Amino acid sequence: MKNFLVLLRANAAPWAALLQKALPQHSILTDAAAARGAVPYVLVGKPPAGALAALPGLQVVFSINAGVEALLDSAEVPVGLPIVRMVDDGLAEGMLEWVLATVLAWHRNLFAYRALQLSGVWQDLHEVLARDRRVTLLGAGHLGGRAAAALAQIGFATRAWSRTPKQIAGVTCLSGPDQLDKAVEGSDFLINLLPLTPATQDLIDDRLLSLLATGSVLINGGRGRHVVDQAVIDRLNRGHLRAAVLDVFRDEPLPAAHPFWRHPGVFITPHVAAPTHSATAVAAIVENIKGYEAGAALMHLVDRVRGY
Repeated sequence: MKNFLVLLRANAAPWAALLQKALPQHSILTDAAAARGAVPYVLVGKPPAGALAALPGLQVVFSINAGVEALLDSAEVPVGLPIVRMVDDGLAEGMLEWVLATVLAWHRNLFAYRALQLSGVWQDLHEVLARDRRVTLLGAGHLGGRAAAALAQIGFATRAWSRTPKQIAGVTCLSGPDQLDKAVEGSDFLINLLPLTPATQDLIDDRLLSLLATGSVLINGGRGRHVVDQAVIDRLNRGHLRAAVLDVFRDEPLPAAHPFWRHPGVFITPHVAAPTHSATAVAAIVENIKGYEAGAALMHLVDRVRGY
């Protein structure tokens, strides 16, 4: 019976119960001290310092998150040990819902109408069809590709930019550093769902934001370090950005003194755009383990050079 350690800072027991039900031939543990012999599998978020290196016989590290920069930056995972990032339908569905909610709310002026309501003003605002809005997705993988396809289906003029070429029905796909500006230029919505790598850190700076249409909306569901905070504030203050909808931040929780809290053009959600849902996530983990133990290659392996 192989050991599988659930090494989470909170709510480890429900995850362990789901995994035990799905993997009855494995011993699912929440305490490394209870392990007898090797621990080939571990599920982690942000593990305590030295915890992974201390596990005997560790073969695979499963991340509870889609983003793995916390594991790579901390160097907690020994070199050569495979890391599997979280790729599951629940994660993609959650992100799609959040992206659609934010885009449609701003597209149809819901926040502006709410402000008018609170002022007791009856006034119709300029409304346009989705086909007359230009939307750009940064990231066209499991999360971004699905969101781009859905926005295109609704009717938005949709572009998606990624590191390598992609094909998405109804979407203008661009790739590589040379096509980034073309992807962003003139967009009314810029939606970031990129993974965090050295190449994407600080990507959304003042120069990139300057390419957007006046009155555009920035939506960041990727990582906080993708965005230069001061550049966002400056563009909001100039009126170039209409709003910034931000789910992720350089420091989390967002420090109380950060100007994002008080800026009228910033709309904050507390890193909830695409939470990991245990039921769908466990199904993805179990599928991967069963395939691996049957001799198949692990799916969704992290490339340490790329950073995701």
